[in-house]
Amino acid sequence: MKTWVEISRSALRENVDTLRKVIGPSTKLMAVVKANAYGHGLETVVPAIRERVDWFGVVSVGEADRVRALAPSKPILVMGYATDAELGHAIKRGFRITLHSPNAAKKIMQLATAARPARVHLKIETGISRLGFLLEDLPALIRTLAGKKQVVVEGASTHFANIEDSADLSYGRQQLDRFRQGLAILKDAGIEPALPHIAASGAAMIFPESRLAMVRTGIAMYGLWPSENIRQAMEGQGFSLRPALAWKCRIAQIKHLPAGTPVSYGLTERLGRDSTLAVLPIGYWDGLPRAMSSVGEVLVNGHRAKIIGRVCMNMCIVDVTEAGAVAPGDEAVLIGRQGISLVSADEFAAKHGTINYEVVTRINPSIQRLAKP
Repeated sequence: MKTWVEISRSALRENVDTLRKVIGPSTKLMAVVKANAYGHGLETVVPAIRERVDWFGVVSVGEADRVRALAPSKPILVMGYATDAELGHAIKRGFRITLHSPNAAKKIMQLATAARPARVHLKIETGISRLGFLLEDLPALIRTLAGKKQVVVEGASTHFANIEDSADLSYGRQQLDRFRQGLAILKDAGIEPALPHIAASGAAMIFPESRLAMVRTGIAMYGLWPSENIRQAMEGQGFSLRPALAWKCRIAQIKHLPAGTPVSYGLTERLGRDSTLAVLPIGYWDGLPRAMSSVGEVLVNGHRAKIIGRVCMNMCIVDVTEAGAVAPGDEAVLIGRQGISLVSADEFAAKHGTINYEVVTRINPSIQRLAKP
């Protein structure tokens, strides 16, 4: 194969075990595997961790179907929007549904029955302005649900807006207070969800009050820190994470070209010296952003090889002049280690002004994911 992604099962398990130590034994752990397990591949990730986690979280009903095939006994929460047809399918299959709007509540009431109830997690909007009921909307929802046996309110959730990006937890505390107000409104109406959950990876690590009955661990489970602030805080306490993903490809061709030769579209870069170039069969279709043109670096023979000129749809060119003897078919590493050298997902992200989440989730899902020990 010309390009592939390697996923370390041992790294995934180590990261889950680390998160277990952080959150303690009384809090359930939901493994968030939405977006094709953050680009790592559902079929690779779920079997590696299913015995170590309590729940799985996905963004769509289609993903829930895939996880059910891989982990039949685990509860699965669909955290995103679902169409009317998808809601019916989710109820039939016993997936947990995020109930986030009056329209969704009405449709679920029509589709579910007392014999086959919908198990829902109410989404309460507390300050991120996304899916969810505002506090003032809850009384109307309560009236809709009152006495209805076709809906079981199993959980309640919200999502923090500013935990990863700030050392100041004041906004997070406001959100937690609003969430507790929402739970109190529900309790006064006789609705007490057994599984309130608010913390994702960042809050689970640095905001203990937010752990509640369950936490939703996404990015940290894959060995990537939610932010530099959180990395420093947790490593200072002796906790570490190990990235599970490496992205590699094969060199397609080697070229020896003189100084002054233009490279790739637009003639945006000319060689400043006689150079040896390697053509890699990978481009922005695969998930290597065009913004990495003349900026990014890959590893060849343990040496850093700069991307020369523009990244193409299916190819890019790198300078391997300093990499020693290089031949077609040799391995190049876009993310990961080669020898003692490393290109991390964080470095990859910083080179074109984004975050590690986007880097790994945008690796084309058609690229094969290979499970490694």
